[in-house]
Amino acid sequence: MKRNWEALVLKAMGGRDFQLTVLSTESIDGHYQRLLLDGGGLLETCGVHPTMWIRLWFDNDGRAHQRAYTLVDPDPTTGRFTLEFAIHDGCAARWATAAEVGDTISATVQGSAFELPDPAPEHLYLVGDAASLPAVNSLLDAGADIPAAVWLEYAHEGEKALALRARAHHDVTWVPRRDEGQHLVDTVCAAVPTTGAGHYWVACEAATTRGITRHLRKTLGVDKDRLTSLGYWKAA
Repeated sequence: MKRNWEALVLKAMGGRDFQLTVLSTESIDGHYQRLLLDGGGLLETCGVHPTMWIRLWFDNDGRAHQRAYTLVDPDPTTGRFTLEFAIHDGCAARWATAAEVGDTISATVQGSAFELPDPAPEHLYLVGDAASLPAVNSLLDAGADIPAAVWLEYAHEGEKALALRARAHHDVTWVPRRDEGQHLVDTVCAAVPTTGAGHYWVACEAATTRGITRHLRKTLGVDKDRLTSLGYWKAA
């Protein structure tokens, strides 16, 4: 499959390419497909950090199409990690559900960078959804001893099929998607404390992410170095 202009831009920006190999595959309640992959030297070359994501390249009716996925349980000692694909109509989901052991797919690493602050924050405030839940889990694992408040948006009950790695000192609120995401914005903005030290991480639909980020920055005055926000997807 011939790469498109996006691949050339990523290469020019320092993107590194790897060939991944499927080691196993399983369905999760019919809503997700979980693939264990050998990274082809990806973890050894790039290292590992919380919320780490890669770009996969799919064949979309003869055209190259890239989508970003968060690594689940990356293990640098074995070079393996898991990816979880939501099942819906799209070339990525079609590839994942049809994938067999030994199949390969190209991946590019470019743009993924995050580390928890040092010293560790007193509290974590995490806002996500089904798409960013693997990243939320990686933050809960990395900051396992840090109290956290977590808000997760869901469009249907099946989106809860992936386990959230919450501990006793993690306060989790599942929020149904309503009013094109405004319900999540209102819920989070009403609940986030107006004072106190902490790190804020927001990654959900693009417009929703902007709304929450605007409240944190302009209403609460959260400094840029205490806030990480990223639109994981855009509503049609």
